[in-house]
Amino acid sequence: MNINFKKIVRQIHLWLGLASGLIVFIICITGFLYVFENEIREYTNKEYLHVSIEQKPFIGLKKIVENYELLETNQKLTNIKINIEQPNAAIEISTRKRDTYYFNPYDGSLIRHRNSDWLYIVLELHRNLLLGEMGKSIQGWSVIIFIAMLITGLVLWFPNQRRLLKQSLRIKWNASSKRINYDLHQIFGFYAAFVLLIIAFTGIYFNYDTVKQAVNLITGTTLRKGDKATSTLQNASITMADRYHNIFERVNIEYPGATSVSFSIRKTGELRVRIIYPYKWARKHNTIFLDNSTGQILRTKLYKDNNLADRYEASNRDLHTGVFFGIGGKIIWSLGSLIGASLPISGFLIWWNKRKTIKAKK
Repeated sequence: MNINFKKIVRQIHLWLGLASGLIVFIICITGFLYVFENEIREYTNKEYLHVSIEQKPFIGLKKIVENYELLETNQKLTNIKINIEQPNAAIEISTRKRDTYYFNPYDGSLIRHRNSDWLYIVLELHRNLLLGEMGKSIQGWSVIIFIAMLITGLVLWFPNQRRLLKQSLRIKWNASSKRINYDLHQIFGFYAAFVLLIIAFTGIYFNYDTVKQAVNLITGTTLRKGDKATSTLQNASITMADRYHNIFERVNIEYPGATSVSFSIRKTGELRVRIIYPYKWARKHNTIFLDNSTGQILRTKLYKDNNLADRYEASNRDLHTGVFFGIGGKIIWSLGSLIGASLPISGFLIWWNKRKTIKAKK
């Protein structure tokens, strides 16, 4: 490979790293912490995520939403989660401030009210650096820069001579601390680069329509927004508790076999009902979009009609977190994220040590 070309690439790699290193560290370390969010919550919240099994049917959403409205008069609910697969699982209702209320599925009584926890702060740091929309933009561009750094890093890692390839895959533990740091940056970066590229690409997929269009182009299909509904369910005069209860009962009849159902109110004001089914690889879920104030069905997106772009969208989150590849994938993804967090540190030390050496020679 041309030496002058590598010099140019090295300068690009250096200055991009210095410009975005701190943000990349925050994104990677929070990603590392959040990969096992479900397992952490299952362990720390186990005393109220489930109740004792009873020979009773689910009491229904009407009673639970009514009880929530009696308890919380200041915050509107934004999410409801119903675990159909486990009848004794608590019904979770969340608010915009990330407070969560856990209700008994048999009698509708409150099990526990939990305020937003440290995992929520970790997630918000990961998504927007706790800076709202401005932070989301900074985060998005930092990830794009990180992708460029990973690609330039792979170019720099590739040895000029084939006989040096084996040497480029091993850390010289008996060398000086400066050399060990250099090897850690170069070799760990190489081993983690492919995982980090997947994590980074799936991350920017959430934020940028351009990335979604790229997936459309690659797959030769177009991501669907959903099919306009041919049937409706609407009644603006009934209460929200009745409306949500009716919607839940209807989707259970029309789309049976689900493991869970979730309600979420989007920024557009639409109510999104997601019905999740058992799956091995690409997520299988039907999504129903409704008018939140009337319950009128606006459009439906059924997994049986999914094209390749739709299947990718359904799998993107699982690819981002490593869930797509099971527990082994989550472990590899978490280690990759940890290495990703170390790269700005080891890279900065390489630059700092070279800077000191140049100053000493002068």
